[in-house]
Amino acid sequence: MAWSGLRAYNLADEKLLLGLYRTVLTSGFHDDYTTFLNADLLRAHWPRLRHMIGRGVRTSWENAFRQLRMTATAASAAAAA
Repeated sequence: MAWSGLRAYNLADEKLLLGLYRTVLTSGFHDDYTTFLNADLLRAHWPRLRHMIGRGVRTSWENAFRQLRMTATAASAAAAA
């Protein structure tokens, strides 16, 4: 999946983590999701990630995983306050 040449990701580096997750979410398959994604990290970074992926991908993930939709709603409410 790493067509850019980057083959190792330091997940402590938020920019690299978001890049990896974006690639997996938009181009991955089921095995990639279970191999490369961590549910806690996905929820924690979802407010930023959801703006980095297309509407169709975002909607699919939020419809499949209610926790992501709730995370996005909570983040929007906090930003508005």
